[in-house]
Amino acid sequence: MAAWVEGRVIDRIEWTPTLFSLRVEAELAPYKAGQFTKLALQRGEQRIQRAYSFVNPPDMPYHEFYLIEIPNGELSPSLGALQVGDSVLVQSQATGFLTLDEVPAGRDLWLLSTGTAIGPFLAMLAQGEAFERFEHLVLVHGVRTGEELTYQSLIASFSERYDARFSYVPFVSREFWPGAMAGRIPAAITSGQLQERVGLTFSPEQSQVLICGNPAMVKETQQTLIGLGLAKNLRRTPGNISVENYW
Repeated sequence: MAAWVEGRVIDRIEWTPTLFSLRVEAELAPYKAGQFTKLALQRGEQRIQRAYSFVNPPDMPYHEFYLIEIPNGELSPSLGALQVGDSVLVQSQATGFLTLDEVPAGRDLWLLSTGTAIGPFLAMLAQGEAFERFEHLVLVHGVRTGEELTYQSLIASFSERYDARFSYVPFVSREFWPGAMAGRIPAAITSGQLQERVGLTFSPEQSQVLICGNPAMVKETQQTLIGLGLAKNLRRTPGNISVENYW
């Protein structure tokens, strides 16, 4: 059973009234970009806990988590109330298989996310290994409103550093937003609009695709890609599509 350690909040970032990030100092076991752990608060005899991915690469002196506050949620409103200096319990051993060492070789790496599920992909990109292994990298982030397109300065730093090798494609589904595509990610793949936007196609020979987000999006996007000839990546049969449902 994984041990719990006491962490301390050293910074918090307010993105919107319901989206925020916590930076936490805690002594954790080594982990990989793309993995997640659990945060918890103790309420009497009960420990309320939820899983959250690391947004930071593993070599940072803190651990960063990107959260959404769910109205009447059991834990997220309490995490949202934490201030610098407050304590939070962190599970010391990370887990999860949405990591680059589980991804076969390819030319193009597509990172398809919705909401706070962009977090593990930001960790991978910040670490830099993805740019060593793949020629082209595409980060896709689907949200409802434009204000939910967070971490823009970090994403801009990837564009500046890697130039034409890196493409960022935001999707905003509920309003027009300059520079963003409208609608939903799987529909844009089916129509070819996403591929046209970045100048790449999905192919079994060249593409590796990581999908992280709400279960409906993950399922539909995976089915869409299978329809284009890609296959799910399994340890016993390497393929093109690696997925993780974000709740």
